[in-house]
Parts: sequence; structure tokens; C-alpha cells
Amino acid sequence: MIQHIGKKLRKHALYLSHKCKDGNLQSVFSCLDIVWTLYDKVMNWSAAQAQAEDRDFFIISKGQATLALYAVLIEKGYFTIDEIAPQIGQFHSRYCIQTDLTKFQGGIENNAGSLGHGLPFAAGIAYANKIKKSPSHVYVLCGDGEFCEGTMWESCIFASAKKLDNLTVIIDDNNSVGTMVNMGNMKRKLEAFNFEVASVNGHDMDALKDVFCRFKTQLNSKPKAVIAKTIRGYGSKTMMEHDIWFHKSPNEQELALLTQEVERV
Repeated sequence: MIQHIGKKLRKHALYLSHKCKDGNLQSVFSCLDIVWTLYDKVMNWSAAQAQAEDRDFFIISKGQATLALYAVLIEKGYFTIDEIAPQIGQFHSRYCIQTDLTKFQGGIENNAGSLGHGLPFAAGIAYANKIKKSPSHVYVLCGDGEFCEGTMWESCIFASAKKLDNLTVIIDDNNSVGTMVNMGNMKRKLEAFNFEVASVNGHDMDALKDVFCRFKTQLNSKPKAVIAKTIRGYGSKTMMEHDIWFHKSPNEQELALLTQEVERV
């Protein structure tokens, strides 16, 4: 059963995808519950203090899910949907389909695009915060398929070597990589890199909150990893069943149908 806020976020994402005529909605829907839980229940972050030095950081490494971040920031009062919708995906707009740090003063923490870059970036922020003795925690959302990139494992080595217990890597495990290559036991692999690892239902906001809060206070010199088991297109029967929605935006008729479908779940 999807909570009311989950439905609202999905409807925002559908509308924005329709307006920009782009979007990886299956990927967006699989991680929306994760991003909302972080911003609403876990992170030291507010729209009014989005540039506070001691804020928690959210880095979106799986940039194809940028619409999920926009939807959450709308609900947290940082943007309005009426502000974004006419501009998103347009030339010279700051509301890109992949986040662009250079166009914002707070709220967006990194540039997204090529996969495998967000985790190194997040590890660097976490290391700098360690040096400064900052209380902030760094969260980075990655796709399971990203772990085919060598930069991901190099970053894991670095995070472990520098004892970055202020870093939590979140893997949106929606089985994207399973269609390409057998990665084996991800939990055991990360534990071999000296990560503290937990697996959780990525659509259960209460379970997500519990593991995020536990890891945030667990200062044991180990970086953290949360393997969030999710379903591509979760919240829409059509998107869960038809992979054409891996990269497709809805036209007006499809927008109406999918919006009704999300509301009925």
C-alpha cells in the first residue's frame, strides 16, 4: 500500500516528465520512497537552510532519477511545481533532466549524467567533513547497475581506508543490473570492503527510516551501505509490467491514465 505522500510524489514526477518530454520513470518510481524518507525523516536539511554548513548532503549518482529529487524538493517547499513545469528540459533552463549544480545556490548538490561519478563525489565530501570535524552526514543514491563502473569500487576502497562512517551509500536495487550481468552477492562484496551493510524493502518508509537513523548514529569507523530492494515503476501497474517505460514520457492521454492508476494503488 503506497502512502498518500508516495502517490503525490509520483504524480509530480509524471507531470514533470510529460512537460519536459523526457524521463526514466521506472527508475524514478523505484527510488521515490527512499528520497522522501531521507528528506522528511532523516536528514538535517531544510529548504530555509539549504546552504547551512552543517547540513546533511544528498548526492544523486543515478542521475536518471533526477525527477524524484525534484518531486521531493517541491513537497519540502524548495521549489514549486508551477515554477519548474514551464521550464523543465528547455534550453538554458536550470531545471535539467539531470541535476546541474552550477545553476543553483543550494538544494542541488552535484552534477549528474555519466554514471559512476556520484559516489566518488560523495566520498570526497564525507572526507572533507571528517577533516573539518563537521557533524554532517553524506547520503548518495546509486543504481545497482552503476556498480559495473570501476569508479564505484575505487570509491569503496577510499571510503573504507579513510573510515568514512559519515557516508551512507544507498543502492536502488531494482534489478536493472540483473538483465546485464550477474553481480553475485552485493552484501558480501560490500562487507569485504569493510562496509556496514543492511538490506531493506526500499518501498517501506518506516523500515528505511529505521536503518538510516541507526546508521547515522553508528560511528564505528565503517562507511555504511543500504541495499534497498525496489521494483522498477513501483506504484504503477503499467510501468511495472511494460519496460517501454524505462525511458518514455507520457503524452496527455497517458498522463491522465497513469495518474489515475497511481491514485488507485
